[in-house]
Amino acid sequence: MPAFMVFIREKTLNQRELEAYSAKIRGTLEGHPIKILAAYGRHVTLEGAEAEGVVIAEFPTLEAARAWYDSPAYQEVAQHRFRGAIYRGLIVEGV
Repeated sequence: MPAFMVFIREKTLNQRELEAYSAKIRGTLEGHPIKILAAYGRHVTLEGAEAEGVVIAEFPTLEAARAWYDSPAYQEVAQHRFRGAIYRGLIVEGV
């Protein structure tokens, strides 16, 4: 069953850290079955607080999504994202 990883950027704290994250993220994707469906495109907030940006990625399973997120390569690069902004992240299984 496909799984979708969603990251919602709520507030930027340090643009340079986000730039470092963006420069390094592609290297973490190699060997993982990930398909980027949306990345910081136009969006409309229907409910709740306004978001600065949204990323949605598709994986074949929840376990595959978790394997990428928990990988040492991604966790190293993610430190830049953690310092660069406040995000909400989640994985949801599809139907």
